[in-house]
Amino acid sequence: MADPVTDRLFARVFICMKCNASIKADAPKVRAGKIKCRKCGYTGLRPKKRSKKGKAK
Repeated sequence: MADPVTDRLFARVFICMKCNASIKADAPKVRAGKIKCRKCGYTGLRPKKRSKKGKAK
């Protein structure tokens, strides 16, 4: 079972590549270009990145 906190922070969360606004949406709709940023209207969204805790550099 996945951690509920991790799910809330990262599952279905996308970031606008133009203005860095975060949007919660379904991945197939984002890939199809049906979801746009509510701040700037840009359709280029990327998934929110998880930090790599515990990894040595």
